[in-house]
Amino acid sequence: MPLNLTLASRNLFHDRLRFIATTIGIVFSIVLVMVQMGLYLGFGKMVTKTIDHSSADLWVMRKGTKCFEDPSLLDANARRAILSTHGVASAATLIIGFSDWQLPSGELTPVFIVGSDLREHTLRPWDIVHGSVKALLASDAVGVDRSYGKRLGISKLGDKAEIRGHPVKIGALTEGIRSFTTTPYVFVDLKHARAYAGTPESKVSYFLVRLKPGANLAGVRYDLETKISNVEVLTTEQFRDRSRRFWLFGTGAGAALFAGALLGVIVGTVIVAQTLYSSTKDHLDEFATLRAMGASDRYIYGVIIHQALLSAFVGFGLASLVGFAVVWLTSGGALPVAITPFLMLGVFVLTILMCVLSAVAAIMRVVRIDPIMVFAR
Repeated sequence: MPLNLTLASRNLFHDRLRFIATTIGIVFSIVLVMVQMGLYLGFGKMVTKTIDHSSADLWVMRKGTKCFEDPSLLDANARRAILSTHGVASAATLIIGFSDWQLPSGELTPVFIVGSDLREHTLRPWDIVHGSVKALLASDAVGVDRSYGKRLGISKLGDKAEIRGHPVKIGALTEGIRSFTTTPYVFVDLKHARAYAGTPESKVSYFLVRLKPGANLAGVRYDLETKISNVEVLTTEQFRDRSRRFWLFGTGAGAALFAGALLGVIVGTVIVAQTLYSSTKDHLDEFATLRAMGASDRYIYGVIIHQALLSAFVGFGLASLVGFAVVWLTSGGALPVAITPFLMLGVFVLTILMCVLSAVAAIMRVVRIDPIMVFAR
């Protein structure tokens, strides 16, 4: 082990109580950053989950639509114009909207209707653990996520309830299709969606367009926007990005998450800086002795930097364990924390920078040491 690393470790571990306090501070800061950014990633994935599971090449929507849950409606007759456009293979109708779910006890709770032609593959419920998509073709069948069972008053296939006064029964139960707004998604066949969502026959929410093989996507998109008035045509990627921007930045949620992460960085930097400075101050005689013996400034600075790096590695290791525990605990919640390898790498680099920058105050203190003080005592 290099001598400067040996000195760094002995300085750092000499006062164990102080080292434990420093480690706790670093772990708290890193976990805060990790969880805040994990919430940001998890939130970003959750708000576009339905869009991500669609097989549409293009989404036709009313101009100004901000996100998937936007209640804006289109003229249903526009479907004929879409199908007559060169390069279009199909145009599936999608009906969405908020509604009221009445439990057997008579209590009402809000739900979000997602109605599509379940015979097509444009947007259907996924991760079904009980029942099937075919079962949802029945006149009164609906699909919900089983995590909402208590709220909806259901627990198994065949359980009954009402939506806007229409009797329904559970035809499929999914796993993991949760709404970030905490309002349960209810998947139904298109022929019943209007009644459940209260959408007029002359209106639709979206058209999900699939193109013929070899069709020019940009050209078809331009033709549709030119042919049909007051609509926007977006690719799945564009609609996903728009929805994320709206929920993350249009609502202020993203700014709040970033502010929490920044707070964690500031707290961690201050805690590590204070500890390194105190440790350096307590060992001024030792550093002065090293300088009197001819040790270079670079060597002494290396000791302090090694102290910072040791703190970073220990803190990051413990924080990673806590972070993965948080991921496991929130995996079934309304807003799961998503920690990716890229996020881990970014947080690791941030931890190193945070601790190294914290060493600046200690280095500045050592710079002012006069080696003569060794011989004055």
